[in-house]
Amino acid sequence: MAQHYPLSPEDPVRIGDYWLDSRLTATRAGMVFTAHEDDGDSVMVILLAEGAAADHAARARFSGEVNAMHIDTVVARGGQGQDDGLMGVRFRSEDDDPVVADHKPLAPWVALGFDGTRQAVLESERVLHAVDLEHTPPLGAPSGPNYRLHWSEETGHGTTRLWPLPWPGRTDRAGWITMLVSWLLMLLIAAVAILLAILVFQNQPPVSPPPPVPSQASGSGEPTSGSPSGSASPSDSAGNEPSRSDSPSMQQPSGNESGPGDPTPNKRL
Repeated sequence: MAQHYPLSPEDPVRIGDYWLDSRLTATRAGMVFTAHEDDGDSVMVILLAEGAAADHAARARFSGEVNAMHIDTVVARGGQGQDDGLMGVRFRSEDDDPVVADHKPLAPWVALGFDGTRQAVLESERVLHAVDLEHTPPLGAPSGPNYRLHWSEETGHGTTRLWPLPWPGRTDRAGWITMLVSWLLMLLIAAVAILLAILVFQNQPPVSPPPPVPSQASGSGEPTSGSPSGSASPSDSAGNEPSRSDSPSMQQPSGNESGPGDPTPNKRL
């Protein structure tokens, strides 16, 4: 199995559409990482170093090695000068990203299928050594001073671009566990807010309604339809008892007649 190494602070966060997971190996021509696409499988990403990416001959040798691979091995490719050849159909353009005038061209990179074995890492080293000519035999008898590529000391990362920008301080993507925890946290905050609102307003004293405004008819002294009339005689009076009127009479009783309000005289006296 391949041996994985942690990413260094200088390593890029993402190359193209692939988020880097670990480092596998590195040479003077470039470095190799394991990476994954959003909701995708793990791949092996080869990125040319700063010196090799700036040299036209090194970019051409790298492109030639990629074009010689099987189409099922190459998952994607990108960077300067990587949109031609047989594997040009795997090229992913990043021209829609914002670019300013002083930005350098993107370094060539390729994403290859990765099965986690040591043989896959050795294949990536073979591609990088074909770029830096380290294992290329000389054409004739070596003589004179030793030959070295002019960019062999520039082993830093090639130019990459991260767009859209990630959240400040975070260099990884949010998984489904992070999204679930964030939603649960939002629901908890909403429930606490509703509970606090209930506790605050439940002990408030009830407010009595304002008194009714009296109407003009209530102060005029006229009886309402629901009050009994004083001049009305009861309908259930017994027998032929004469009806009496509560209104005062102006007639004076004559003789032995007595009015309705006079007392009856005692005959024994």
